[in-house]
Amino acid sequence: MSVWDELVGQERAVDELSRASAAGSTGMTHAWLITGPPGSGRSNAARAFAAALLTPDAGEADSPAVQRALRGTHESMTVLSTQKSLISIDEVRALVSTAHQAPVNAPWRVVIIEDADRMAERTSNVLLKAIEEPPPSTVWILCAPSPEDVLTTIRSRCRNVTLRIPSPDAVAALLREKAGVDADTARWAAHASQSHIGRARHLATSPNARSERTFVLDIPRHLTSVGSTIRIAARIVDVAKDRAKARTEERNAQEKERLLTTLGVEAGGKIPPSARAQIRRLEEEQKRRDVRARNDELDSIFIELLSLYRDVLAAQLGADTGRINVDEDERIAKLAAEGDSTATLKRIDVLRQARERLATNMSSALVVEAAFVGLSNPWITD
Repeated sequence: MSVWDELVGQERAVDELSRASAAGSTGMTHAWLITGPPGSGRSNAARAFAAALLTPDAGEADSPAVQRALRGTHESMTVLSTQKSLISIDEVRALVSTAHQAPVNAPWRVVIIEDADRMAERTSNVLLKAIEEPPPSTVWILCAPSPEDVLTTIRSRCRNVTLRIPSPDAVAALLREKAGVDADTARWAAHASQSHIGRARHLATSPNARSERTFVLDIPRHLTSVGSTIRIAARIVDVAKDRAKARTEERNAQEKERLLTTLGVEAGGKIPPSARAQIRRLEEEQKRRDVRARNDELDSIFIELLSLYRDVLAAQLGADTGRINVDEDERIAKLAAEGDSTATLKRIDVLRQARERLATNMSSALVVEAAFVGLSNPWITD
């Protein structure tokens, strides 16, 4: 199987990358910008393209070199992926230094930045010079939701490849073929995830995923009074914290253990004063990542609610569009009957504002409370 077959639903975009890289001086470039909405497979496309560049004579997906490249562990490949709100300038400077190293066991050195939209302008300017004057054997691959999310001077020096979200039918077929999911569950997960392949796989294969999603879709019916609204908001924040902790706790412990080992501190031993500053910096960085993980969980809850009200609005307008929540006819009909399209549009706007506020320094508890109060009575926002 070719490495490109790993990217179900992205064949055209990957083919464009492959053709351009093989077209000589008129096609190959040293800087690429892969854009597409969440779920379009930006990171997968970047790694598959890197695998093809690094292993031109070993194009089978099961070869060791290709597998290392797909995992991001190839010796001539560097991947920067962050859980923080912003990529630091020091991280980019380290990448620039790495980019000047000669490739090992490959014709190219590939540097991938998976979240290029999370660079401040000052940080982007550090990267700009490296992209303008790259070493002859270095290829930069940047990933972002859209070209507009990257500094103009950066994107003008990159070749842009735009990815599209695959259809729900394609995602359902992938789940059946690759994950052995039954047809009904695959169809439900493909629609519920809005064709986000990773999310669809999680929904289809995690025993608790469906009940967790049902819990979120149940939120509107509990917003019956100010007291119940505040209580459910507090509960949702706690749920988000617990989910984020489950994602980050093990990684945080491993990072601290590795740092202590590097500093020569035995497990359970006393930490010398000279090491405390480094440990404190790590803990502060982990706290920032934990906040980001919690906000990501809250954002996913808002997205689920947006999908519900989108279906409610379609029902109120009599629109014959593809439903996201394919097994929720009764719930959608009940919500549609309780209000009109104007109120539903206001609720959708409340959730949009809540997602924007998560990116600020506003307390997450206040963000959720304000959102749920707005959902319970959208006219309050007038």
